Amino acid sequence: MSSVVNEGDAGHHRRKVTRIKGALRAVRSQLALLNRQVGTRLALKDVDLDCLDVINSEGPIGTTTLARRAGLHPATLTGVLDRLERAGWIVRERDGVDRRAVTIRSLPNRLGEMYGLLSVMNTAVDELCAGYTPEELDLLADFLDRVGRAGRQATDSLTEQ
Repeated sequence: MSSVVNEGDAGHHRRKVTRIKGALRAVRSQLALLNRQVGTRLALKDVDLDCLDVINSEGPIGTTTLARRAGLHPATLTGVLDRLERAGWIVRERDGVDRRAVTIRSLPNRLGEMYGLLSVMNTAVDELCAGYTPEELDLLADFLDRVGRAGRQATDSLTEQ
């Protein structure tokens, strides 16, 4: 009798996990569409916007780390950084000791444009979060952090192949 209940519980669990995976795919797709619209308005290619996001969230950042995080070949990254620098989004700073070492940082004067375009989404998320308790928000934040780490691990494993 208990194995039937366990099998039923296992099936219920699988359905819930499948629903979560589907929701994550839908979120990924919708955020990709949003990013594409933001990129179009800012005259940034998708890859440029992706790199700028990494620079903003992890920077200042070295070029090797940025290439690895973005999953880009160094030559491709050079083109991206050239475009971002020309458009005033980033600056490349050379190390005073090792001139070959370059650190990338974003320039805050342009970020307001991007945040303005993302304000509708940020406001919607604020409104959604208002309906959750602090404990539920902690659970959601933890889950999303873990999903982000899993995504990074999956990306890294594909990049290393």
